[in-house]
Amino acid sequence: MTEKTCDIAIIGGGPAGLTAGLYAARGLVDTVIFEKQMPGGQIATTERVENYPAFPDGIGGMELGNLMSSQATNYGAQLEMFVTVTALQHLDDGGFRLETDNDEAWTAQAVILAAGAVPMKLGIPGEAQYTGRGVSWCATCDAGFFKEKDIAVIGGGNAALEEAQYLTKFASKVYLVHRRDEFRASAIEVERVKNNGKIELVLSATPEEIIGNGDKVIGLRVKSVTNGSERTLAVDGIFEFVGVNPVNELVAGLVDTSATGGYIAVNADNSVTGIAGLFVAGDLTTSTLKQVVSAAGSGATAAFSALKYLDERAHSS
Repeated sequence: MTEKTCDIAIIGGGPAGLTAGLYAARGLVDTVIFEKQMPGGQIATTERVENYPAFPDGIGGMELGNLMSSQATNYGAQLEMFVTVTALQHLDDGGFRLETDNDEAWTAQAVILAAGAVPMKLGIPGEAQYTGRGVSWCATCDAGFFKEKDIAVIGGGNAALEEAQYLTKFASKVYLVHRRDEFRASAIEVERVKNNGKIELVLSATPEEIIGNGDKVIGLRVKSVTNGSERTLAVDGIFEFVGVNPVNELVAGLVDTSATGGYIAVNADNSVTGIAGLFVAGDLTTSTLKQVVSAAGSGATAAFSALKYLDERAHSS
């Protein structure tokens, strides 16, 4: 295994990680960003981002990710793309050792974890094919594409019900599909949904297939859990809110996340964890807002904190 070194290792190349990389590199330290997929992380799969400042007409998710990565690398950050960090170890000297799936190991003085949280997926036919072409996991990001159209929301918790209500501001009709005959959401959210004339409840039903025409979503086939009957909802968009999984495996033995649903609690002012030199940014934190702009902000905060940590460490040695 090849051994390499850097000052700051950033795990995750989404908005948080790329912004952290930009700020760290501008601080004139050796910075490496590890991204297992395309630059931009999950936004690379979003057809269009319309709520990020400076792009009044919106911008493609992949294009925004490429712009962010280019800016970070132009200032000196090294982007290790399509590389997965498989192990993270806190060393006795206070540094960190990272192992990757391309037979390389890196030693870093500080680590910024920006691996994010991934939405749970249904795993039904058509889901992967129409991701970004009608299938979405972010109402705030994509609601504007479905003005005066019929859409479906899948889920039964607070997130699903809240997003269904939000989507009625744009869509003509919202089908709310849930596998049980009652919701897991709070009573007040359930009452609001039932009183919303734009929402039609499709209860005791499971989504079986996302139907498309080759270019975009045109329907959702659902099946009754009570009698097995099936129907197809004619919709242009499908929003899935069946939960998310924080990508926290690398710090499972370092940081306790048992009380926060797998998310990592950090000080919002400096992104620090309970381990010196380990910082967390973006959707992996316990922050309420999970948006591109808030992720970028937390990435900048983490980078400033990491730079300060390196400076203090240098002066103490």
